[in-house]
Amino acid sequence: MAALQIYQFPCLSDNFGVLIHDPEANVTASIDAPEADKVTAAVAEKGWKLTHILTTHHHADHTGGNAQLKAATGCRIIGPRNEAAKVPGIDETVAEGGTVDFGAHRIEVLDTPGHTAGHITYVIPSAKVSFVGDTLFAMGCGRVIEGTPQMMWDSLKKLMALPEHTAVYCGHEYTQANAKFALTIEPDNAALQNRAKEVDAMRAAGKATLPTTIGMELETNPFLRPHVTAIQKRLGMEGKPEWQVFAEIRARKNKF
Repeated sequence: MAALQIYQFPCLSDNFGVLIHDPEANVTASIDAPEADKVTAAVAEKGWKLTHILTTHHHADHTGGNAQLKAATGCRIIGPRNEAAKVPGIDETVAEGGTVDFGAHRIEVLDTPGHTAGHITYVIPSAKVSFVGDTLFAMGCGRVIEGTPQMMWDSLKKLMALPEHTAVYCGHEYTQANAKFALTIEPDNAALQNRAKEVDAMRAAGKATLPTTIGMELETNPFLRPHVTAIQKRLGMEGKPEWQVFAEIRARKNKF
């Protein structure tokens, strides 16, 4: 099996586009399609041919390029079953337990609702990688728009259960702002302090802060740490259910 090739590039104001490519099968997928022209340029730069779009959720900054790219390439658009009517150009729907064959690689699907009602995550175990859209961010998580905090917490727990070495590609470059907020929730977390400094240096150098890993998020992301006693104490929520602690952290982030 040829190694999966992955290429990440900026789109719009703070989105990421990501291409995945199996060189043996000569298939290329765009993870979401924030901006058709940027995706087209990235495919051309790599010398690949776009064959698929894998949509995580229906928001326009993730699907805005669908129609133009499909018209230009005939690519197959795969997306979440529970919001298929909102995904432009969709050809095939998937949900938890479903898979997508991508060359020699099998893409597994998780339902991760909360940010939107039908949001999904794509996991490729053979490549040790996940594409989480706007469910999880580096040191953050998506705003709970169409779901409930408990629904979002359940989705994050699914991602927390992935192997710690799993690379995580997220939809946006929010890491620096997320780090500042995270330090208000868990200021004494040494791993978080160090990571915040590293992120500041990366951004000052114009570098992307993604991908992250599940292991790194488990250590430094307050949204994945509502079980931590120091966080519960700081929030005055000792012994409360984890989803309620998570909900309080999310509410604070909304106002930060």
